[in-house]
Amino acid sequence: MTTLRSLEICAGAGGQALGLERAGFGHEAAVEIESIACATLRTNRPSWTVLNQDVRDLNGRDYRGIDLLAGGVPCPPFSVASRQLGAADERDLFPTAIALVKAAEPRAVILENVPGLASARFAPYRAGVRAKLEKLGYVVHWRIANASDAGVPQLRPRFVLVALRAEAARYFVWPTARIAPPTVGQALKDLMAAGRWKGVDAWAARANTIAPTLVGGSKLHGGPDLGPTRAKQAWKALGVDGMGIANAPPDEDFPIDGSPKLTVRMTARIQGFPDSWEIEGKKTAAYRQVGNAFPPPVAEAIGLAVYSALHGVRQAPEDLLPLALVG
Repeated sequence: MTTLRSLEICAGAGGQALGLERAGFGHEAAVEIESIACATLRTNRPSWTVLNQDVRDLNGRDYRGIDLLAGGVPCPPFSVASRQLGAADERDLFPTAIALVKAAEPRAVILENVPGLASARFAPYRAGVRAKLEKLGYVVHWRIANASDAGVPQLRPRFVLVALRAEAARYFVWPTARIAPPTVGQALKDLMAAGRWKGVDAWAARANTIAPTLVGGSKLHGGPDLGPTRAKQAWKALGVDGMGIANAPPDEDFPIDGSPKLTVRMTARIQGFPDSWEIEGKKTAAYRQVGNAFPPPVAEAIGLAVYSALHGVRQAPEDLLPLALVG
């Protein structure tokens, strides 16, 4: 497999970067403003060039001619959990991403965000993004991608933009759902059993669906928990206490019929990170990185579709599958 060159912006804990690496992209740089997330990237990929800086200070001309510019631009401007200010939100980095595209002239672009961006209220905003990219010579595709379609044990819809130059765009095909995701119980049973909890079998049987979407929150958010009230209720139905994150799995003394909390490692597996991927920082900072990540298997599936298109190969959608969930 020929490695293509990419630039990763707003890299976070590396979910998208890892998935794209698996799809055949080698990163010229991974740019991330949060120092603890940069530590995670460096721990797991010492060979990567990790830039701890504001993406608005990046000179796109330094990366002219790369194959792919990818990133997860901040979600709050379009999130239902925020005020959905869109372009009026100072955290909106779509203009910055487009400026980088103009300067770097990549052959392809992948940008992901919350599904709120797909709502009718942001139709003019999407049209503006499309028009700017089309003016730069790209064919633009938008689609909501569910993580569960790539075998990840949570729904986690994300709104994904893929833009390619015309010569590659005609070969691009969105991947289709082919991998049945495990239930939360199937995905986490071994981790829940690590402390010799006697109730793990019954718990795994109860946790018999995929998870609700993990929510990482922001620095303004308090301690780590599994999201708003509705999400916590969904976790409760799976036998999970969503009011916080545990330091360790339940032990022998934990009530047999109790509802344990998840550890950071468990949430990382729910996101599709391999167990070998280390998350740096204390519990709150580590969980925030995990909860805000783009699941690697989803990034890999979309990355494979873009990789094929850039090589002039039109893949069958069912052939665009990610690697094993855990490894």
